[in-house]
Amino acid sequence: MGARKRNTAEKKKEAAKTRYQAVLRNVPTSPRKMRLVTDLISGMDVNKALHVLKYSPQEASRRVEKLLLSAIANWQAKNEGVRVEESNLYVKEIHVDGGRSLKRLQTAPQGRAYRIRKRSNHVTLVLDSVSKEVENSSNKINGTKS
Repeated sequence: MGARKRNTAEKKKEAAKTRYQAVLRNVPTSPRKMRLVTDLISGMDVNKALHVLKYSPQEASRRVEKLLLSAIANWQAKNEGVRVEESNLYVKEIHVDGGRSLKRLQTAPQGRAYRIRKRSNHVTLVLDSVSKEVENSSNKINGTKS
């Protein structure tokens, strides 16, 4: 394996250590309906996002709420001894990708059949801390490295 390939692999591993995420796969909801829910909480503070999801009427919001709780648990596993309230966590990135579609047939008049696509999706949620972002941006402004 080349040196450049090895260096990029090591950089990705280092980035993965500080990346707090949770992934939800094969959710039996159409991606369009799921995006309506995920757009509500994108960039939002974690506690506020949990409240929004809890009182949202969409069925998909229950699944996203559970995913957010999982991402918080992943963060806690890597940051033992630090409280979630003091860490200023927010939803840095959340995106929905289309999953596999189940193709079904529905009977139609005059001996025909209509195709029904039962869609599914994959949701990826990434958390980050506000204080870390503020420190990095202030360091860039001052010209110092952390």
